[in-house]
Amino acid sequence: MRIKNLELKNYRNCKEIYLDFNTDKVLIIGKNAQGKTNILESIYFLSTLKSPRTSNNTELINFDEDKVNLLADIIKSDTDIELEYIYNREKSRELKVNKLKTTPKNFKSVLKTVLFSTNDLLLLRGNPSDRRDWLDRAISQIYPAYDERLSKYDKIRIQKNNCLKDYLKTGLLNNTLLDVYNEQLAVTGSNIIYLRIRFLKEIEKIASEKHHIISETEQLRMKYDNSFLTEETELEAILEKYKTALEERKQEELRRGQACVGPHRDDIIFYINENDASKFASQGQQRTVVLALKLSELDIITSKTGEEPVLLLDDVLAELDDIRQNYLLKSINKNTQTIITSVDTVLFEKEFLQDVKIYNIENGAIK
Repeated sequence: MRIKNLELKNYRNCKEIYLDFNTDKVLIIGKNAQGKTNILESIYFLSTLKSPRTSNNTELINFDEDKVNLLADIIKSDTDIELEYIYNREKSRELKVNKLKTTPKNFKSVLKTVLFSTNDLLLLRGNPSDRRDWLDRAISQIYPAYDERLSKYDKIRIQKNNCLKDYLKTGLLNNTLLDVYNEQLAVTGSNIIYLRIRFLKEIEKIASEKHHIISETEQLRMKYDNSFLTEETELEAILEKYKTALEERKQEELRRGQACVGPHRDDIIFYINENDASKFASQGQQRTVVLALKLSELDIITSKTGEEPVLLLDDVLAELDDIRQNYLLKSINKNTQTIITSVDTVLFEKEFLQDVKIYNIENGAIK
């Protein structure tokens, strides 16, 4: 899979940019706040229809303009595919594949990416929501329908929360309606939990091997942390335990006016030599874990889809020491198109730069 070219119009500070990406390695050089991260964000957005920096898509539109337009030519399985995304301040959007309007699911099935940014390096000590988001984004790259399940779950959860809040205000409870919401949440939520556990088990196997190569002596383990599951289990058992937990915590939910059980409250715990990495690991150890996770994402997406995803490295090399930098650059498959942002070229060996197309960006424009 390759991005041949990318055109941005009114995307954040990039008013009009055209980039020829028809090569294996691309390096975008620029000082902070010049727009290099915006370019990588736009590529990731074309692959997921989500920004890693905001949930409000109007923020993607240049301050002086009314709409944003993203256009990319992709080569996938030796086939040329054109992606186009248009969004305006009235929150109206157009999704096109080869100039024909399409659904979000079909749009997201075209381009696969793995984004590795400096924010990812804080994954282990961030909030549980950060780790859930990482896991959900990774799964969505393989199963585009997974996003629909997440969206459905959130809508039902919000409806349930409104029902519980009404009870707090009025003292009147619609038990029938609450039972309907709980049944729907249990079914949808169990599917989400099941897929998360399955994916985490797959990525753990690959990441633990990569982690061991970098660290030489340390063992990495991951655990899906859920309030009502004590061990990995099958979908039917998860559903039954989910229903039991909802019944057991019904009074707590009524008292608090919110859903207290479900995948929106879960977490992922990383262990290094059986010690909780979020509490005991050094900064270098944590970065080794994240590096192993990102490289494992590449391998899983490739094996599941049959296509090498595009790797996006956003200023991350400057935050890694020499050992981890070298491992990352040497681990990238020659067939993996890699687009890197950096403040300068100092971090890269001359041999690496010989095969790289370099762009310089300043004030949202390519120099």
